[in-house]
Amino acid sequence: MGRLANTWSLAKLSWGVLKKDRELLWMPVLSFLVSAVVIAIAIALTFLTLSTTSSHGQTTMEFNPAMIVVYIAAALVLGVVAVFFNGALVAGAHERLTGGDPTVRSAIGRAFARIPGLVPWAIITTTVGLILQALRDRAGWLGRIVTSLLEMAWDVVTFLTVPAIVIDDLGAIAGLKQSASLLRRTWGENIAARVGFGLLGFVLIIPAAIVVGLFIASGWQLLMAIGIIVAAAWVAVVMVVLTALNAIFQTALYLYATTGTAPSGFEQAPLAQTFVHK
Repeated sequence: MGRLANTWSLAKLSWGVLKKDRELLWMPVLSFLVSAVVIAIAIALTFLTLSTTSSHGQTTMEFNPAMIVVYIAAALVLGVVAVFFNGALVAGAHERLTGGDPTVRSAIGRAFARIPGLVPWAIITTTVGLILQALRDRAGWLGRIVTSLLEMAWDVVTFLTVPAIVIDDLGAIAGLKQSASLLRRTWGENIAARVGFGLLGFVLIIPAAIVVGLFIASGWQLLMAIGIIVAAAWVAVVMVVLTALNAIFQTALYLYATTGTAPSGFEQAPLAQTFVHK
């Protein structure tokens, strides 16, 4: 419970940092927009490559197996997009936590400067994710549990890889090694962060679920449509804010774990009690 309490405290401090630099919220928004374009292109290509066959007066549409390559490529591109904008978030958070005043341009500019590390890392982590997903789809219930545990372990070990790449200009493999080496000092807060931010997201989404449920129960189609739109917008806002808070938290965690000094804005955080340096 102590670590979870510390995580909530750090989440509040992350919110304080975010309020000073609300432009950081543009990073997850831009990530979503670019990802939406990639997905739309993949969907369009799917329909364009469908083949039609007629038999006994019936026309059927058949999937083109070559599209599997397109889907894999799209997944890799989506991974690059996600990692790039996460890197931009970390860059902006790092600038603020070290006394600067970040802008969208400065954050994205620094992420571009770290592309030699971010892109290979995106390919690595996306490939691992695809492999684990394929294993889960083909496994029984025990195999699904094992792959879920492997995914969790991978997330924990790699939690600080992007900050390592962005802040210390490390390559993908070096960043992974740095993240893994810091695991001894940050594992508790690392896991607690996932639980804490996950619970926070769940709690914040509950009102949207209640609104949708009430509007659907009314039986009025107009209210149902309004409820779904409002709920979707609220969930989107929650996800954007949580993504930004998580990046700020990652950055603060990395800075303290590597320097032993609380970054600007986190001086009152219980960092010294949370992380044990060895």
